[in-house]
Amino acid sequence: MPAICHRARLPGAALLAAMALAAASPALAGEAPPADGLAISGQIRLRYEVIDGQARPNANRTDQLINTRATIKAAWTKGPWQVVGELWDARVFNDNPGTPITTGEINAFELVQGYVGLDLPGRLGKGSKLNVRVGRETLNIGSRRLIAADDYRNTINSYTGLHAEAQWPSGWRASLVFTLPDQRLPLDRRGMHVHRFAWDHEGFDLMLWGGFVGKVISAKGARVTLVEAGLLHLGERDRPDTPTRDRSLNTSSLRLAAEPAPAHLDYELEGNYQWGEEATVMAPNAPLLPVSAGNLHVRVGYTFADKAKTHLTAELDYATGDTPGGTITRYDPLYATRRNDFAPAGLYNVPYRANIIAPGLRLEGAPSKRFDYLLTWHPMWLANAHDMFGSSGVRDAAGTSGTFAGHQFDSRLRYWAVPRRLRLEFDGVYLAKGGFMQTAPNAQPGQSTTYGSFNVTAFY
Repeated sequence: MPAICHRARLPGAALLAAMALAAASPALAGEAPPADGLAISGQIRLRYEVIDGQARPNANRTDQLINTRATIKAAWTKGPWQVVGELWDARVFNDNPGTPITTGEINAFELVQGYVGLDLPGRLGKGSKLNVRVGRETLNIGSRRLIAADDYRNTINSYTGLHAEAQWPSGWRASLVFTLPDQRLPLDRRGMHVHRFAWDHEGFDLMLWGGFVGKVISAKGARVTLVEAGLLHLGERDRPDTPTRDRSLNTSSLRLAAEPAPAHLDYELEGNYQWGEEATVMAPNAPLLPVSAGNLHVRVGYTFADKAKTHLTAELDYATGDTPGGTITRYDPLYATRRNDFAPAGLYNVPYRANIIAPGLRLEGAPSKRFDYLLTWHPMWLANAHDMFGSSGVRDAAGTSGTFAGHQFDSRLRYWAVPRRLRLEFDGVYLAKGGFMQTAPNAQPGQSTTYGSFNVTAFY
């Protein structure tokens, strides 16, 4: 576990918050509530990742990085009350000035959860369930394509505010949030490199609020089929020491999904539309432009009736890119997860839910209780030739480099060396670059990118 005590002492007020504020609430959908008392849990993860033929500009073409992540979570339950505090310490080693490190990899000694939860059964009618949480927490809501806590990434998103979840016997469910997304600190390269301690910032300069309402429409006892609608607002403005794009974005969402089941087809259709206004540059008093952007995810899958529950999926992801003119049309994925639909972050970090068209095939299964695998193939295009592809940083403002980004092959293998205690994981990506990723003005030389990561995680 990385040494953290020499960086900074925990301030008294923050220590009190860590002890007094809240906690992981029980899931509403059928899980038994935790037993009364105190539970301590956590994990220590060591990751070694290596890349050859880096696709992102201004970064080492060949690089290797060591990531460490140590967490500890204390959860106290008494009847309907839950009180939880969770600390994370995420660091990297072996980086140099050409290594693309960000707060996605580094967040030294941070209280990522600290909130009070209260169960209120029957308050919304007979058989209803309601849980209200106040404080700082990590969130996974709906499909996780708007609000998520990405587990692959070395750091995690957390949000401070109010979160309520409700469920009714008729199949209706709802999740409402009013939060201040936590902004990880420090932001300067030197501060990240030396793992300088700084409490993450939350404030009314960045607000996220809204909610999702859904209904299970399948018959009782059948596999779950869900229809869900959502609306979120993100409001952002400059603060004295940090200029921003002053985003004021509304995102509406509609999703229809059927869960996988052996010998059955499953499917998911999700569409998001985004409007509002934002600036194109992070400068004080930059002019605001209107926003009109969208995102679509479609998948159809089949689970074979074999021991491994082999699941084959055909899928399509589309997110708009920015067009020249007076309206911003690049889709903003807010706080979405990346790994589930695309590929690992870390040193690779190329495709994302912005300016992308990516059909694909996905094969996954679990031949035993200890081993599971994932294999994907995605040919990828730019939705708009003038905009940056995904989060790669590669762009041709003139739009003369074409739109084909390349073929991406992704794999993940996981094995429980000690069940529930020690897990091994390998993630590998091969990107055969298309014309755009080879000829755009700031494209890195080379015809391919190869990425691999080896992970050892101990749970307690």
